[in-house]
Amino acid sequence: MIEIDNLVKHYGPKKAVNGISFTVNDDEILGFLGPNGAGKTTTMNIITGYLSSTSGTVKVNGHDILEEPELAKKDIGYLPEQPPLYLDMTVLEYLNFMCDLKKVKKQDRKRMLAEIMAMVKITDVADRLIGNLSKGYKQRVGIAQALIGNPKILILDEPTVGLDPSQVLEIRKLVKSLAKNHSVIISSHILSEIQAVCDRVVIINNGKVAAIDTISDLSKRLSGSSKLLMTIRGIGKDAAGRIGVIPGVNEVKIRRSDGDIHELEISISNEAKSDLRETIFFTMAQAGFPMLEFRSCDPTLEEVFLSITG
Repeated sequence: MIEIDNLVKHYGPKKAVNGISFTVNDDEILGFLGPNGAGKTTTMNIITGYLSSTSGTVKVNGHDILEEPELAKKDIGYLPEQPPLYLDMTVLEYLNFMCDLKKVKKQDRKRMLAEIMAMVKITDVADRLIGNLSKGYKQRVGIAQALIGNPKILILDEPTVGLDPSQVLEIRKLVKSLAKNHSVIISSHILSEIQAVCDRVVIINNGKVAAIDTISDLSKRLSGSSKLLMTIRGIGKDAAGRIGVIPGVNEVKIRRSDGDIHELEISISNEAKSDLRETIFFTMAQAGFPMLEFRSCDPTLEEVFLSITG
């Protein structure tokens, strides 16, 4: 777990970070977002111990990053936006060098490196020069070095930047698998990636925390209610009437009709105590109305982000 409490960082008269506080729970993927100049990179550098804060504390599994730096940093694996690679080394030489820096015992290295390389799928390039690898493989090598020493916390800054769509999907799967045994902080300007992998997000703006919550709860807060879009075959008014009396449903509108095909927009109160999709499904099934499509039309993370940061 990481506990960040009232972080402040001055650069001369400018406050780059102004009282930021949040926690990262065990085995959680936390998205860390903010526009350029919001203080995101400065905060991440303070969390990793690369920079010291003007005031405030960062505790990594109970160890203060300034007072007990060796114990705190031992539990952190960091992938900067530009992976810290030595292009004239082979992959295996570089990872062994990182083992030296992280003081991994020699008797544990062979097994650990074999497991890490298999996990990030770079075993087949172990003896190749890093400078000759593709962007995707270099990114994987960067993730591999962050995993050395089995840190409890992984901090990934723009892990999919510059990758092609298939590489992005592979990195996304890898990040999700890592969360089974690690807490992960991931920062990215590709908000669809954050939406796909993160349990919660922290959005900062002008050096302050602007929002902390799950993506779905932030969407509900922005729109005032949760919205579902459903396409059915049948009588639109009858379907709308049956759904409208379900407790927690605010309003049902027929957005579009084409013969006996109707698109309904369902507005659900924020106070609804349960997920109503199952209830709506069985209501339509019992009425004999086939459902052709059923999806959420809540604001996307991009819309939430733009609304919060202006």
